[in-house]
Amino acid sequence: MPLLAYDYCWRVNLACPRGAASPDLHTQRRLFAASAGYCQNPECECELFVDAEGKSVHVAEMAHVFAASERGPRGAGGLSKAARGAFENLVMLCANCHTIVDKAPAAYPDAMMLGWKSDHAEKLRALFGVIAFDSRQAAREAVEPILAKNRAIFEQYGPHIEAAENPESGAAERWKRKMLTHILPNNKRVLALLDANRTLLLGDERNTLEIFRQHVDDLEGFHIENLKNDAARFPIGIVSILGD
Repeated sequence: MPLLAYDYCWRVNLACPRGAASPDLHTQRRLFAASAGYCQNPECECELFVDAEGKSVHVAEMAHVFAASERGPRGAGGLSKAARGAFENLVMLCANCHTIVDKAPAAYPDAMMLGWKSDHAEKLRALFGVIAFDSRQAAREAVEPILAKNRAIFEQYGPHIEAAENPESGAAERWKRKMLTHILPNNKRVLALLDANRTLLLGDERNTLEIFRQHVDDLEGFHIENLKNDAARFPIGIVSILGD
């Protein structure tokens, strides 16, 4: 199930002609979030989004651990089609790794592939530094650089820039790529950090956190699932959250 250039919507790109064994849109979103934009094979971990001749292209593919059919790679009897298309039975790989694991299934058993997924999640948690801090200042020092990075990306590539008015400039594709590879994963990191340090938040800040959570969810719905929605506005209070 190769993913094509961003000219096509994420929903079409991730579609799988497997009927009930095809993951639904919610599962597709979870897979994307779990990968954080990298192949989940620990020996690869290549970026799933690349720039090629001025176009942003993603090479991500959803790989079934137990095949979508009993006759496929790592086929297993007794699994329903819904179970085969569930989040727990899927990993996000680059096109090369997906081809390899399916052509040599004996070398890549189900336990190994599921291990890749859990190990990838542990690496991300460690990378994100999601811990409970002892003070508001320490928590702020962890959150602020991430928010600043997202702000800088928005100011340089956001849909408000002059180049975005020219459909041939490639600005829209660059913004889409920045959103998928940086802003959305960073938003998840901020949410994880704030949730882990919720006890340090004041009353108004907890409300700001929940508004930000809905903003993030709406952004994912738009950029990943191609849903047309009136996104919850970015709460300006998130910029100074955990501040003095």
